[in-house]
Amino acid sequence: MRVLLAGATGAIGRPLLDALRTAGHEVLALTRKPTAEVPGAGLVVADVLDRDALMRAVDGISADVVIHQLTALSKPPARYADMRLTNTLRTTGTRHLLEAARAIGARRFLTQSMVPGYGYVDHGPRPLTERDPFGRPRGSRTDPMVAALHANERQVCAADDIEGIALRYGAFYGLSGSQGFVDALRAGRLPVPRDGGGTMSWIHLSDAAAATVAAMERGRAGQAYNIVDDEPVTWGRMFDEHARAAGTRPPRRLPGWALRPAAPYFATLMIDTSLRASNARAKAELGWKPAFPTYREGVRAPRA
Repeated sequence: MRVLLAGATGAIGRPLLDALRTAGHEVLALTRKPTAEVPGAGLVVADVLDRDALMRAVDGISADVVIHQLTALSKPPARYADMRLTNTLRTTGTRHLLEAARAIGARRFLTQSMVPGYGYVDHGPRPLTERDPFGRPRGSRTDPMVAALHANERQVCAADDIEGIALRYGAFYGLSGSQGFVDALRAGRLPVPRDGGGTMSWIHLSDAAAATVAAMERGRAGQAYNIVDDEPVTWGRMFDEHARAAGTRPPRRLPGWALRPAAPYFATLMIDTSLRASNARAKAELGWKPAFPTYREGVRAPRA
């Protein structure tokens, strides 16, 4: 298939491009940087938030699938304001990309969602499935992030003229994601709550890429899939494992009140949120399972 990939230079975009090409698909990389280097892909240059420029850029192009992996996150967001542009990419950007998908004749559209859309709260020990409420406002400062994820999924999965699929990824690690954690650990810039923080579902970036290709080829239209590994883990244990693998000192343990002023959004994710997501639907319907079923195997995998 011919795939228009928006976000090909991002953390998941790079391994996804490789996975698509390995599976025999042709890729067009949509980027707003005309000097972007995307080996093995054709370049389409446009800012998806500029609707007219995007439509001019895709004029005359044809593709079977559009994959939306755009964010504005070059590093983990610390403050709520750090999420504003990503929220816009998940609302306005999604709307524009759907219009572009129709213009180029695409029949499928996959979009990046994330498991925190279930809510930045303690969900208890039960694994969340795709049947659980998603995108529900709770009257907190995380409502704009949750609303953007919900709007993104609703636009894509409810489209009546295109086969839309939402991929609810766990927190990313591995490859460039793990390298960022290791760099922060070495610089002493990755503290964690004293008790290790809440539990989160994670996914190695290479497994996220493989699941995306599987969903593109075999996913059901109108469905969401949790793309997570088999063992949720606390932030403290995840970063301790990174420190052991890299030979660095473990992250500093700080009380929650000390973490919140400098990084209020990240603190909400680490302290207030406890979330275990089930990958049963993805395994059953996509014929996919994580090559790194737990963080222990994934953290020690090569990051090249």
